[in-house]
Parts: sequence; structure tokens; C-alpha cells
Amino acid sequence: MARRGGAKGPAAPLEQREGVDPVRLRLPQDDEGRWATVRAYLVERYGAAVGAERVDAMLAAGRFVTADGPLDPAAGYRAGTWVWFHRDLAPEPEVPFPVRVVHRDERIVVADKPHFLATTPRGRHITQTALARLRGELALPALSPAHRLDRLTAGLVLFVVTPRDRGAYQTLFRDRLVRKEYEAVAAYRPEVPLPRTVRSRIVKEHGQQAAREEPGPPNAESRIELLARRDGLGRYRLLPLTGRTHQLRVHMNALGLPLLNDPLYPEVLPEPEPWAPDGVGADGMADEAGSGSGAAPDFSRPLQLLARALEFTDPLTGRAMRFESTRELAAWPRQD
Repeated sequence: MARRGGAKGPAAPLEQREGVDPVRLRLPQDDEGRWATVRAYLVERYGAAVGAERVDAMLAAGRFVTADGPLDPAAGYRAGTWVWFHRDLAPEPEVPFPVRVVHRDERIVVADKPHFLATTPRGRHITQTALARLRGELALPALSPAHRLDRLTAGLVLFVVTPRDRGAYQTLFRDRLVRKEYEAVAAYRPEVPLPRTVRSRIVKEHGQQAAREEPGPPNAESRIELLARRDGLGRYRLLPLTGRTHQLRVHMNALGLPLLNDPLYPEVLPEPEPWAPDGVGADGMADEAGSGSGAAPDFSRPLQLLARALEFTDPLTGRAMRFESTRELAAWPRQD
């Protein structure tokens, strides 16, 4: 099934591949007459990354498609035309853990994501994502996430089955109407009084892996509780009241309690995956120089952070809903 259209553009004439939608672009205005043909525009936009020869090869193979069919290499430029194509995907190390489904009905899917698996396609993680896997495994090509969970964090993610219902569930997260409960393992420090609520201002700049705290009005709030302690470690319940990037990891680190196996806090560790430079841009074209395969990450050292529970009132049925992860943190199995 091709991806459905909507207010943001027409339906894609290309089928999904491995659960991934085709890239879509709309030809911009050309008041200066820079591009006589669509090919000229594509070469200017993508040639620096993949070379004009690669663009020509894709055109010759009919891989650029408009609503009228494959794009003629000599087609004249017309602003506003929609063009679709499938990107060249770099090989990805397989994440050898399944995505579990804890709930499925006609509106939503609640998935229990493993560590190391991204929620949605982005950057170098495209097919090895929870969304791409679930679309194929459940035969739900229109499935989309209502929110996101960090790649290194395991646990519950809510997906929406059809586009018409997506907004209702995304609004729950936007308006903070979902109670999210996490578990984590970090060092135990008796001098850190708990429970407590941490408030701070967190910023994350584009291109930087780690977020940071800075002076200013707080935009992040987390409740932190100690559940148990043993052998110098603590098991913690973390309740985020806001949703800033890496919020729980930043707040725990600020307390002197960085999470076990965290590669970013308190310091950014060398990238464990010896990938070639990321060659897939936001526009979806792959750089052949950066599309080599990468070694698998060290799956024996997962970040000790788990999205344990989601609780909310279903916006379409009014039912109270609560879901719990079936996963455990390796450093502190639940039976312990």
C-alpha cells in the first residue's frame, strides 16, 4: 500500500520498502531561471553528495517518480511538482532483539522496544528501527509513532494505526496527559536525599550528542525515587513531568548518579560503532562514500534505563489505559 496523502501533499505513488516510506520532495520556486530541467535541479541538490553520474543512473532507471509516472530525464522544470524516490540504504548492523507487542487494537499498538533499536528512521538507522519492523511484521503500513524513545533506552512506545487517529494520541503527549514511569540503575549515594523533584533548564544544540543544563527558567522537571539498593547500586523510579531530550539522563547525572553504561553522561565516550561518516542526509540521498557497513555496537552494555509504564485516558474511547513493559534491566532483574 502506498503512503496516504493528506494536507501536506498527495499520496506517494511508490510502495514502502522494508517498512520505509519513499523520500518526497516538492520542486521549489525558480524565479531566477536556474534550472531548465528537473535533472538540473536534482544534480544541484544531490550531486555534491552522490555525484551527477549517480543522479543520471537513477533517472535512467526510473527511480525518480512523479504523480504521472517515472520522471523523464529531459523533463522541463515546473515549480510545485512532487517527486518521490527511494534512497540508497547503507547496510545496517542488525539489532538481534525482537520488538514485543504488549497491546494491539484497531487504533493503537503499544510496543516494548529493546535497547539499541531506534524508534523511527533517522540518520544511519533506517530499517533497524521499531517503526520499520512493526510495519512489516504487523502488516500495518500506515503505522506511525505518537512519541519517541531514545535508541539506547528500552521500553514502551505508543504507535497509532491510522493517520486519522494520530493527532488525538500525539496531543496526549504534547499536553502532558500521559504518565510515564521509568526505571534505572545507577550508583547509590547516601548523601543524595531522595525522593526529590529536580527542575532545571536543559538545552541540546544541533550536531551535539549530549544535552546540557544552563541558567535560566526551568523547562525540565523530573521526580526521582529510590526503590532499592545493594552492592553500591540503586534501582530508581524516574517520573518525567516534561519531555526534554535526554532529560532523565541529564538530571540523574546532575545529582552525581549517572546511569550505568551511559555513553554520554558524565562524558561523551568514543563512538562504539566504527561507522563510515553518515552519508544519509535529511533529504534522504545516500553518499556512496559514507554508505559502508558498520560494526555492531556492544550489545553487552545496554544503557540501564527502561520505560516501564505508560498510563493515560484514551482520547477516543474515554477508557483508562495502563501498560507495563515486560523487559528487565540487566544490572537489576526484577525477580531480584
